[in-house]
Amino acid sequence: MKTAAETAWIVGRARELGFALCGVARLEKFPEHEAFAEWLARGYAGEMAYLADVRRQEPSQMLPGVRSAIVCALNYNTSHPYSSESAAGNDGAHGWVSRYAWGRDYHEVMWERLNALVEALKENFPGEHGARAYSDTGPIAERIFAKHAGLGWLGKNTLLLNQELGSWFFLGVVLTTLELAPSVEAAETPPADLCGNCRQCLDACPTEALVEPYVLDARKCISYLTIELRGNIPEELRVAMGRHVFGCDICQEVCPYNRSAPITEVREFEPRSWGTEESLLKPRLEWLAEMTEEEFREKFRGSAMKRTKWRGLARNACIALGNANLEKGSVEHRRIVSLLRRLEGSQEPAISESARWALARIE
Repeated sequence: MKTAAETAWIVGRARELGFALCGVARLEKFPEHEAFAEWLARGYAGEMAYLADVRRQEPSQMLPGVRSAIVCALNYNTSHPYSSESAAGNDGAHGWVSRYAWGRDYHEVMWERLNALVEALKENFPGEHGARAYSDTGPIAERIFAKHAGLGWLGKNTLLLNQELGSWFFLGVVLTTLELAPSVEAAETPPADLCGNCRQCLDACPTEALVEPYVLDARKCISYLTIELRGNIPEELRVAMGRHVFGCDICQEVCPYNRSAPITEVREFEPRSWGTEESLLKPRLEWLAEMTEEEFREKFRGSAMKRTKWRGLARNACIALGNANLEKGSVEHRRIVSLLRRLEGSQEPAISESARWALARIE
């Protein structure tokens, strides 16, 4: 086994690459993997069949001879307002995009740094060994390894929480065949759960997706509904979605540990904009709803928003327009009604049905 000093070198190199946190865990099956299997059995994953990949619960199958997981966290918090603050304003024809998707695709940003760390491992530990980097791109339960690498605890909103950093960070994992000294020794325990009696995340979730502390029913989660779900969004959840068009940050916004979370130095996570009118910070819903598939591919090249696909974004924009605070009879209202009527005739069933629902709400 490598020494604790060598693990400290890895942590130091990760910080030089811009990661806010880094730790090492043994590559083994932890109790949380069993809990994940139970979560799947309840059907809470919805249509995300990829989560049932057996390698997610049997991490040793990911890389022949794998022994260690190096877990890194990259801060993406910016100084811009929260969605709850935006909702209080009189901007009914604007939507909300989860802040993690405002800027450059986080997968690419993480891969650059993670692969640089892999190269550093090769240089510092010469000889035959394997390493593979993942950032939300493979059957890896990043949060579980992050907890056991000492980066934080799993909060009641199911996200990894860190006392200083909050939860505004991406997680990436480098699996390696090197037998590294773990950051949390066998005689120690991972960071304590500091959620206490707080239940602000559960109470704030508009769709009641957090069915109990530490348990998320993804089928009700706005992030799942706007990104992963491919068909029609259940009608009983649409009003509660408000004007979210891609993801949701509410359970993080209300978390006390995020009140003083530091701001990232990574400029690539600032909101993408096009000229002076269009931006992913409170984007115009009309702009999103009337965007063509070709425009979608062009605008969101290199963006995490590709995940929802064009038809998903148009569907989401229609529902957000149905929830918008529009003055009836105004120029804006008439323009949006006309747009929704055009979309009602779309050949895409989810867009057509969502436009019809929105019309019934605002006419």
